[in-house]
Amino acid sequence: MTGLSSAPRPRILVVNDDGIFSPGIKALGLALAEVGDVVVVAPDVEQSAVGHGITIRRPLRFKHTASAGFGTLPAYRVDGTPADCVVLGVHLLGRPDLVVSGINVGPNLGDDLTHSGTVAAAIEGLALGLPSVAFSARANGDGEYGFAAGAAYAARLAREVLSRGLPPRVLLNVNFPAGTPRGVRVTRVGEHRWEDSIVTRQDPEGREYHWVAGQSTAPDADDPATDYGAVAAGYISVTPVRLDLTARDLLDEVGGYVPEV
Repeated sequence: MTGLSSAPRPRILVVNDDGIFSPGIKALGLALAEVGDVVVVAPDVEQSAVGHGITIRRPLRFKHTASAGFGTLPAYRVDGTPADCVVLGVHLLGRPDLVVSGINVGPNLGDDLTHSGTVAAAIEGLALGLPSVAFSARANGDGEYGFAAGAAYAARLAREVLSRGLPPRVLLNVNFPAGTPRGVRVTRVGEHRWEDSIVTRQDPEGREYHWVAGQSTAPDADDPATDYGAVAAGYISVTPVRLDLTARDLLDEVGGYVPEV
């Protein structure tokens, strides 16, 4: 039979903040290869908690790497941030149909979204008008991560997003619990945050330095409707996150008291 043509496979850009050699991005990239044509672009070293930083004051190196365990998948390393990886991947390798970030070593819940490099890569995808999903995982009691199972679920969700799309300026933030998930919950962003503390010490030469430490807190940890509560209860949390910081309910109130010039 002639005259038949198959639809082109979707293009998927896979990034992370843990670096090109992280087992999480390896599992994710290989799983998504069953869904579309995958290209991996990741930092050459860990870039956790860098937020949505963009490198503008120095040049960036963009190098193909064949030693990160991705098989035949094209993989590139960047000496920059996760957001840099998205920018370079899109502009140097072609516009993808989907940006996928992760799987992060450790969850990204609640206020962690504001400094997470994993989520920031998805935000940069949104800024470029691309549907984007971020994946993170919590370790079990032995410090092990279920990257294989998480990557398999990520591939299923990616198929749905590619088929249905996402609303403009909305990303999905997905967190996997420790161990075998009990199910899936669509959640809201909870109030998980870090209560910062500063540890001050001296180096061997007597010079003072400071180490930012802290303790994790989650006032709504028992609320199953939150991302933190769902993951704590053993569920996969899928949170639609809208990139609109406007407090719309306060526009009229603030408009009533701001002084005129």
